[in-house]
Formats: sequence, structure tokens, C-alpha cells
Amino acid sequence: MRHIPKSRHVLAGSLGLLVAAGALTVASTANAATTLGASAAASGRYFGTAVAAYKLSDSTYSGILNREFNSITPENEMKWDATEPQQNQFSFGSADQIVARARSIGAKVRGHALAWHQQQPGWTSSLSGTALRNAMLNHVTQVATHYKGQIDSWDVVNEAFEDGGSGARRDSNLQRTGNDWIEAAFRAARAADPAAKLCYNDYNTDGQNAKSNAVYAMVQDFKARGVPIDCVGFQSHFNAQSPLPSDYQANLQRFANLGVDVQITELDIEGSGTAQANSYAAAVRACLAVTRCNGITVWGIRDSDSWRASGTPLLFDNSGNKKAAYNSVLDVLNSVTTPTSPPTSPPTSPPTSPPTSPPTSPPTSPPAGSGCTSTITLNQWNGGFVATVRVTAGANRLNGWTVNVTLPAGAAVTNAWNAQVSGTSFSNVSYNGSVNAGATTEFGFQGTGTGPSVSTCTGR
Repeated sequence: MRHIPKSRHVLAGSLGLLVAAGALTVASTANAATTLGASAAASGRYFGTAVAAYKLSDSTYSGILNREFNSITPENEMKWDATEPQQNQFSFGSADQIVARARSIGAKVRGHALAWHQQQPGWTSSLSGTALRNAMLNHVTQVATHYKGQIDSWDVVNEAFEDGGSGARRDSNLQRTGNDWIEAAFRAARAADPAAKLCYNDYNTDGQNAKSNAVYAMVQDFKARGVPIDCVGFQSHFNAQSPLPSDYQANLQRFANLGVDVQITELDIEGSGTAQANSYAAAVRACLAVTRCNGITVWGIRDSDSWRASGTPLLFDNSGNKKAAYNSVLDVLNSVTTPTSPPTSPPTSPPTSPPTSPPTSPPTSPPAGSGCTSTITLNQWNGGFVATVRVTAGANRLNGWTVNVTLPAGAAVTNAWNAQVSGTSFSNVSYNGSVNAGATTEFGFQGTGTGPSVSTCTGR
């Protein structure tokens, strides 16, 4: 499958970051790293590429991949239509192949993408409202759980805002389930894989405009309310009609100032020769100038692998030879050798939701033996909910736990993660039953109706 082409909106002030005549490069030193990934790693960053599983058997393609990149994004293999072709029947073979390749070369994996209005499986077209919302949350939960501990960053939600000057949300089937669908997807992803960074990803947001302002306002709101979001992805597909904007670096910086990482997620620049090389150098230099810009991904390896192949937009030509753009990128990466901040630190937002109620110390009167307490945080919408439950051990270590919840009339549990469920009783699974005194673990579940607010915990 090809990455679906998208329309592009012309951004003003396009060439302010480019150096006029020729040379926005810094000569590499004798001991500088000689590959893109190694050079990026010298400043604590990654330099990655989008990969198609069916091309891994191409020796030229795989050779470049193995040599040059320290991060991999599956191009289509983790999208909804690929991973859940029939409802509740999951297919991970091609995506697993890419993850295995990343692991074999020591590369990070960017997951792309859990929730998107395009490339949905056909069965979703018959769903709407609560049924679609629950299906989306189940998909997010199951896929993120399958890859738990293997993903550095997830594009949780992709392209949810309209183009043009309105700054409005895109009118999609997901949007019509309720305006909180993006928040619900992020909460479900955090519950399923607390260690992964959670990103919002979009295009035509590279400079400040109505669309990027709308995304900025959403991120600002999420951070203020404790909705788990750790990063924002800027696709950065550039050409003559939509060139690199003059305020690219400033735009990355203003998002970083909100307390999230920023990532260039799908970089490709149509063109050739010196002009293309300078544009690439300017984009990379902008990232390096922003402390929290922790990685760059180009959308493909060779020009012939690109969804915009006729525009020759990548760093290697059809035969796999390095282009002038490759050399300019490598030189800029080698110009920065000291990490500006640790880009691979744990997520910057709370692990699941605003920490308004979890105990910070053992209960004052723990029951005899292995006592525990439980607290519920709800993400509720009309007709459904996601519940995150935090289990806290009392004065003694837990060797297992059971949490019982009280559901309001008409409510029902539809699925759960990080726990075994029987009716409204949830118990630990193999990896989270042992909890040290005063420590915590979490599980989650989703359901229909109104979510519970009351729970009791029994330890053993």
C-alpha cells in the first residue's frame, strides 16, 4: 500500500530559512559520524525513515536501511485497515516484520497511526456513534497493547483538523462520535502502553497558520487538563507550491514551549541539486535548534520508494546512491555533537490522567495482611467511558490483587487491559500482581453507559 497523498496548502514566507546561494552546510570533522542515524545520535536524537514490509527483501533498500537509520516508521502496516481487517480479528504479521527488523539493527520504532479518518477497514463504514467510538477505543487498546514496550512514539491521532483558514476539526466519522474522541484515544493509548510517547500528527502545520493554531490550542488544553500527550508530529511535505515556511523553527519552538517534544515525522522535499540540498539542510537545522525536537523521519528511502516519486523528494536516488541532499543533511547533523536535552526521557505528561486522587503514601489504616486501595479516573462521553484504575499497595507488599467496581444501572464492561475480568471484578495478570508496599500499578477498561466511581481493592 502507498501512503495516501494529501492536498497541500501554500504557506507564506517560504524561503526565509534557506541560505541564498549555496551553502547552508557545515564541514564535517575527521571524526564525525558517517551515517544519518549515528550523526543524529551524537546529539541524542534519531534520524529515521518510513518502511514498507514488502520491500525488506530488496537488498539495496535493506542495505541502506540497516546502515543509515536509527528509527523506523511502518508506512502502512500499523494502520487500522492493516491491523484489524475484520472487527476484533487482528493481523500483525507485516508490522511485526518491521518491528523485528528495527530490533535487529537497534532502531527505535515510531508507531503510525492508531486513529485516522482514512485507511479504515470497510467494516467501520456500518458503525457510528457509540458503536464506532467503542470500536476505535478497542482498536487503540489492542494494537498499543500488542506492541507494548516496543514503540518509542505513537502517532495516536492523525490529521484531525481541516485545511484552510477555519481552524476547525475535520468532519470525519470519528469526529461525529463526539468532540472528545481525540482525548479518549490518547487516554486509551496511555493505559495500554504507559511507556510510549503519545503524539498528535498532522500536515500543513509547519508554520503558524489557522490549522497549526488550532492544534496548538488543543495541545495547550490537553496539557492544562492533564490529558496524556507527549509530542506533536509535523509531517513537513514540501515542494514549490508548499515550501519550507520562514517561521518553521519558531513554530516548532512554540509547541515545544508547551512542554511537549516535537518531531519531524514525514519529511520529503521535491526538487534536486543545490536547491533541494539547502532546503533539507534548513529543515534539519531548524530541528537541531529546538531543544525538544528529538527526531526526524524522512518518508521513504529512495526516490522510487516515495509516494511523490516524480518529484524526486528523498535523500537517495532510484538506484540507492546518495544525493546532494544527503550530504547536506549529514553535514548539518555533524555540526551538533552535544545533546541539548535527553530526548528519550519518559513521557512528559502524566502516565494516564491528571494525578488528582492517587495516594502518595500507604493508607493510614491498612487492613491486616496485604491491604490495598484503588482509585478510578474516568473519561466519559455520551453512551460510553474509559476507566483507568490505580491500585496502591498498603503497608505490605502485594502478591496479587482484585478490584471490584460498582457499575451504575445500564452500564456494561466491553473490554479490559492489564487485568483479568469477570463481570465487574478485575484481578491482576502475571506481570502486575507483585506491588511493593506503597507502590502502584494500573489497569483499565472501557464500557457502555455511565462509568463507575466506586471500587474496592483486596490484596493477597
